[in-house]
Amino acid sequence: MSPQEAQPLAPKAFPVSWDQFHRDARALAWRLAGHGEWKAIVCITRGGLVPAAIVARELNIRIIETVGIASYHDYTSQGELQVIKEVSREVVALEGGEGAGVLIIDDLVDTGKTARIVRDMLPKAHFATVYAKPKGRPLVDTFITEVSQDTWIYFPWDMGFAFQPPISRQGND
Repeated sequence: MSPQEAQPLAPKAFPVSWDQFHRDARALAWRLAGHGEWKAIVCITRGGLVPAAIVARELNIRIIETVGIASYHDYTSQGELQVIKEVSREVVALEGGEGAGVLIIDDLVDTGKTARIVRDMLPKAHFATVYAKPKGRPLVDTFITEVSQDTWIYFPWDMGFAFQPPISRQGND
């Protein structure tokens, strides 16, 4: 094994502000507006909650359901997937079943493991994410921005405000 294979690449940081995320989620709603009349949204918790709220408002969708899949541990590594909340039978049954007329919303598709589980639950649903990485991209029908696989997205709900010293003072202490 080469040193490059033994040592994973350090992830690239991609911080996203609330303003930027809101613009991107609205852009997602614009793209979805032309795909038909949606009966419900299923958002993947927790990351899908914020974009689902924005898309629901923009497209006037009143039925919002959640599906809970736990995959990230300590915000750094993706581990074994666990379904912690199923989609309600009423939402699965809409439009003849299997998720027809349903939007699945998430903030990001990364490896596609979570997406695969939810796609299996709702095979006729339309899957949309704000951001997509190459490994998960084939499982998504609509997305706004593709980032490299080694990029770590810092979402606004994961960050807080902190003092930043002026550039002229960095390294001079």
